[in-house]
Amino acid sequence: MSRPEAEALHGLARAAGLLPEWRDAFGAPRTVAPEVLAGMLERMGFPCGTTDDLRESLHKLESKADTARRPLVVADAGRSIELRGVTGLKYKVELESGEMLFGTANPGADGSVAIPAIRRPGYHRLLIGERRLTLAVCPLRCPTVEDRKAGHGIRPWGIGAQLYSLSGLGAYAQLAGLAGQAAKNGASALAISPAHAMFSADPSRFSPYSPSSRLFLNVAHIEPSRVLGPDAAAEARDAPAADGRGAMAADSRYVHWERVLPARLSILRRLFGLFRNRATEEQRRALAEFCRQGGHALRHHACYEALHAHYSASLGAGCGWRDWPAELHDPEGRAAQDFARENALDVDFHMFLQWQASRGLAGAQRAAKDAGMDIGLIADLAIGVDARGSQVWSRQSEMLVGASVGAPPDIYQPLGQNWGLSTFSPWSLADESYAGFLETLRAGFAHAGGLRIDHILGYGRMWLIEEGADSRDGVYLRYPLDDMLRLLTLEAWRSGAVVIGENLGTVPEDFNDKLERRGIMGTSVLWFERSNGEHSEDGAPGFTPADQWPDWTMATSTTHDLPTVAGWWKGRDLHWRRLLFPPEGVEDVHADAAGASESETNTRALERVQLWRQVSPLTGKPPPSEPPLAEILAFVAKAPSPLFMLPLEDLLGVEEQPNIPGSRAGLEAGRYPSWMQALGEDIEAMWSSERVRKTIEAVNKARARQP
Repeated sequence: MSRPEAEALHGLARAAGLLPEWRDAFGAPRTVAPEVLAGMLERMGFPCGTTDDLRESLHKLESKADTARRPLVVADAGRSIELRGVTGLKYKVELESGEMLFGTANPGADGSVAIPAIRRPGYHRLLIGERRLTLAVCPLRCPTVEDRKAGHGIRPWGIGAQLYSLSGLGAYAQLAGLAGQAAKNGASALAISPAHAMFSADPSRFSPYSPSSRLFLNVAHIEPSRVLGPDAAAEARDAPAADGRGAMAADSRYVHWERVLPARLSILRRLFGLFRNRATEEQRRALAEFCRQGGHALRHHACYEALHAHYSASLGAGCGWRDWPAELHDPEGRAAQDFARENALDVDFHMFLQWQASRGLAGAQRAAKDAGMDIGLIADLAIGVDARGSQVWSRQSEMLVGASVGAPPDIYQPLGQNWGLSTFSPWSLADESYAGFLETLRAGFAHAGGLRIDHILGYGRMWLIEEGADSRDGVYLRYPLDDMLRLLTLEAWRSGAVVIGENLGTVPEDFNDKLERRGIMGTSVLWFERSNGEHSEDGAPGFTPADQWPDWTMATSTTHDLPTVAGWWKGRDLHWRRLLFPPEGVEDVHADAAGASESETNTRALERVQLWRQVSPLTGKPPPSEPPLAEILAFVAKAPSPLFMLPLEDLLGVEEQPNIPGSRAGLEAGRYPSWMQALGEDIEAMWSSERVRKTIEAVNKARARQP
C-alpha cells in the first residue's frame, strides 16, 4: 500500500472512530495493519477498497458526524446548553415535571446558540424555532454511598456473591436469604454476578458475562415454590430431583448446567400449565400488566427463545439467529410474526418466565432493604452480549454485527482475549438517541440499589476483533465517553443508585479522573495495589499500605477473574496457569502443573512475606500453611474506600476462583470449571462457623469510623 493510500485509509479510520495507532500495556507504540483497518471499516458499513469507496465512505461519515441533526442533546445540569442547526432564538422547554420554561437563546459567533442553564435533571422537551429536541439534563455526580447514609456507624461494606453458586441453583429466593443474613452481620450491600437472560435451549452457554440479552433476566434462578406455592411446585415435580436439586446433589461442588437447567425449566413449564388453569384474577392482571409494560422488547425476546428452541432441534443448541432461514432474521418480519402466532403458547411461556424472574429479583432487593441494608443489591452489567442471542437479533441496527469485543495482549493474557461478544455501534448510539444504551442501564437499575459496570473502560474505547480473526489482530474503536458517563449519571440519579466501574487494565489518560468527578467508584483490588514497582530488600514486590489506597474506589480482595485469597496464598493460580496455558516445549502438562516453576514458587513466597508485612508488621513471618484470611481481609477493609466488598469465596476460604479467562469451561482434563462451582453452604448455617464469625468481626472492626 502506497503512503498516500495508507494516509487515506488512516484518515477514514479515524473519522469512523478507529485508532490506527495505540500504545500497548507495556507502553510500546503499535500500528494497526491496513488489512485489519479495512476489514473493520467494511464491517461498520464504510467500504474502502477503492479510491471512490474511500471518498464516499468519508462523505457518509461527515454526514453522520453532523450533530445538529440528532434529536437528543446531552448536557450537564447548571451549565448552558449549546445547540447547532437551529433557526430562531425564542425557545420553550417543557420539564419532565410539566413545568414550562420560556426564554431567548444567546447567539454564538460560529452559528451556534446557547440556552441558559437548566438546573433540574431529567429528560425535557425543547422547542426552538422549528426544531423539537429532547434535552437529557444530567446531574454532575451519581448518588454516593454517603448519600445513602450507609453503614450505621461503620464505613459501609458488602458481600459479593456469584448468584449461580448459592444453594438451590442460586434461586432469587436464596439471594433474599443471603441478603437478610448479611445485613444482620453488618453488610450494607450484596453485589451479585450478572442476572442477564441466557439461552434456555442451550445449557452449555452459562457464562453470566456472555448473555443473550441484558434487557431481561436469567430464568434459571426462578424458585419453583415461589410461583404458585410449595404445594403446586410439589405437584409439578415428577420426582424430588425434577427441579435440579438432585442433579446438584450428585456432586454438590459443581452446577451441572446440562442437567440442572432442563430439569428446572421442565418444572416451570408444568407450573405455567397450572397457572393457566388456577391463577387468580389478580395474578392474571399482574402478568398482563408486566407484558404490557414489556412491550415489543419483551415479546421479541420471548419469540427469540421459542425460535431458538425450535431450531436447536435441527441446527444444534449452539445455533444463532443468523443460522435460521433468512426470512426470520427480522423480528418484525412476517415470518417471525407468523411463527409467534402459531407458537403463541411457547411465546407466552417465556414471557411468564420473565415475569417470575422479575418478581424474584425484586423480592430479593425488597428483602435486603427490609433487613436494613442501605444499598441492597448491586447488580452487574456485562460489557456486551452473545452475537447469536436475543438482543442482537432484535436490535440489529444498534449493534456491531460481525465483530467481537475483547482485549489486546497484556502481561496476563499475552495472546489477547476474544470474548465473543457484540456491543453497541457508537454511530447508532447517537443516531438513535442512545435508546438501546438507556434501556440496558434501566434494566440493570430496575431491582438494585447499585450497579457495577463490567469493563467500564469500554465506554471510552473497545478492542474489536473481526469475526474469525486472531485476538491480537484487533483495533480500538472510540465511543462517546462523556455523553455515556453523563447519561449513566442521570439514570443512576433517577434510580437513586450507586455506580461502580470496573476500571482494571490499560487505563487511558484522564479516564479515572472523569469517573471520580462523576461520583462513579472505580475498583481497587488487593493484587494490583502495589507500591509503584518498589521492592523490599529481599526482592519481594511491595504491597501498598491500606491507608494509601484510593479514597474514591470500591476496595476488594479479588474479582471473579482473579485468585481468591486462599488460592493465591497456596499458589492455586500458578498451578492452573501452568496446566491450562503450559509453556512452550512442555509435553506432560499434568506433571509440569504438579508444581509451579521454581522461580514462580520463590516469587510467590516473597510476595506472601511482603503482604504479611503490611497486614501484620509486628508478627514476623507469615503463617506457613493456612492462609490468614481474617487478617488479610481486614487489611483490605481498612482502605479509605467508600465501600469495601468482601467476596463470598474469600469469606468461606474457597481456594478456586470462579473463572479463569481464556480457559475452556468444563470438568474434563485441560478445562477449568469456570462458572460451575457451587459453594454447597447452607446460607444460615455458614454464619455460625468460627472462621466466618472471626472474619466478619475483623471486617466490622476495620470499617469502624475513626473518631
